[in-house]
Amino acid sequence: MRHRENSAYAAEKGFTFACPAEKSGQEEFDFEYGDEFAPHIETFHPTFSKVLVRYNPEGDQALNRRQADRLKRLSDYLQAARRSLFMFELLVPAEKAQLDEVGGDKNAYDSKLRPRLMVETIKQLQSSGVEPDVWKIEGLDRREDCERILETARAGGRDSVGCIILGRGADEQKVRQWLTTAASVPGFIGFAVGRTDFWQPLVDWRDKKISRETAVTHIAREYRGFVDDFEGAVAGSPLL
Repeated sequence: MRHRENSAYAAEKGFTFACPAEKSGQEEFDFEYGDEFAPHIETFHPTFSKVLVRYNPEGDQALNRRQADRLKRLSDYLQAARRSLFMFELLVPAEKAQLDEVGGDKNAYDSKLRPRLMVETIKQLQSSGVEPDVWKIEGLDRREDCERILETARAGGRDSVGCIILGRGADEQKVRQWLTTAASVPGFIGFAVGRTDFWQPLVDWRDKKISRETAVTHIAREYRGFVDDFEGAVAGSPLL
């Protein structure tokens, strides 16, 4: 009941918030409430209905089809009901053959293979009728990869679709690089950084090494720094 009261208050006050629709921690996307997903969205009325999906276009094709079918159901419902926008968090885990191609180097997979696979995934899902309003994208090292992702996300008249860059729990330096790279591309509208910001302060507070106030201050200061980096890169973009 408390969750319903909080979400109703947030919606009434015009706050922006998202609610997940997926079962947490699953390798295959499925609805938390099965066929009853729609009433739960209507109860909470989030700004965004969010899904986290693991999808590799060169992976298990039967798995990909099952996921795409479920995601199309959600996409069709959200477009028809117009109760929430659709936020899609895309993870592209490496297949064994793909890792073998880069000698088992996960960083090489991220830089050399994952950008292409993300583009192909978005194309496949669009062809299946999955139409997010916002794509949450794993961090990318190169501006040109961000541009390709955005171009694909907006293909076919999808001009209002935006992208958000993810921190992936990486170290602070890497996250700042990803944020500033993405922010320089118009259409990347924000970021999602969690563990990089809050993990260590929470662990230190749990272990009674620091006070709650110190943990809160540290998290707020780090997050403010990420905001400044992102907004600074947007302001400095020659394309804006």
